[in-house]
Amino acid sequence: MAKRNTTTVTEFILLGFTDNPNLQIFLFMVFLFIYLIILLGNLGMIVLIKTDSQLHTPMYFFISNLALLDIGYSTIIAPRTLMSFITDNKVISFTGCAAQFFFGCIAVSCECCLLAVMAYDRFTAICSPLLYTVIMSKQFCIFLVLGSYFTGWLNATVQAILIFRLSFCNSNIINHFFCDVPPILKLSCSDTHIIDMIHFTFSPAIATITILTVLMSYIYILVAILRINFADGRHKAFSTCASHLTAVTVFYGTAIFMYLRSSSKYSMDQDKIISVFYTLAIPMLNPLIYSLRNKKVKDAFRRMIDKKLFLFFVECKCHK
Repeated sequence: MAKRNTTTVTEFILLGFTDNPNLQIFLFMVFLFIYLIILLGNLGMIVLIKTDSQLHTPMYFFISNLALLDIGYSTIIAPRTLMSFITDNKVISFTGCAAQFFFGCIAVSCECCLLAVMAYDRFTAICSPLLYTVIMSKQFCIFLVLGSYFTGWLNATVQAILIFRLSFCNSNIINHFFCDVPPILKLSCSDTHIIDMIHFTFSPAIATITILTVLMSYIYILVAILRINFADGRHKAFSTCASHLTAVTVFYGTAIFMYLRSSSKYSMDQDKIISVFYTLAIPMLNPLIYSLRNKKVKDAFRRMIDKKLFLFFVECKCHK
């Protein structure tokens, strides 16, 4: 057999969005604003849940882990993208690209699992309220979170090992702003048939299982809510699910649109826009969804502000 001419790729070039300097400055400001909102919103949510004893429940324990994931996922993508806007340095090392893909894959897979876990938590709270504290014990909640992280780690490990052991001989230019599967596989001169099968088996399997868990949970929740005789009780029961249902709709709606598009209509420019939404926009929206649509979080925020103001006035009086 004739030997194929290959070169060892040590770095990739991320094309990003545009080479227009004026547009790059505008995009830098937009991305920086989004990233700061992500950090402030999610860190604020974590601190609020940690410091307010009334939020020390399984639901908010899962929300704090979701916020931590959103910070991690956006930090994997945003700083590198921001640097490329102001320095024109579009080069990322082979190892850096593999690490970016690996940790990004962990975050996305784990977020899928956490959303399913949160749906199960709401199902237990509404359908089995008397047994809720027994079922959703601290140990079981930790087990569910660790299981979500393990699932994400396993999925990312398998895919990263297979993808980054490929031979890259055609080009090292990635037509994207971060290291994602489709543009990376396009650069390989190896047979990617098996990897395509694994990628489009593992990821959809996780998505399908978690979506079914969410759907089944909410079917039972809906049946339980419809059995409540008084309107106030129905409203209270539904309000405990509204924030999570909104987050699930946004996250899975984007994922479904991303992966179920017709291949004939596929374009990298469209892919980049959708990728911005699920890598940056969703981490920015999640803390807003769980704060603006959640009375307990808003009450906790008011208590924290009142406490800070009280301590401030006490300190001012002491200095007089």
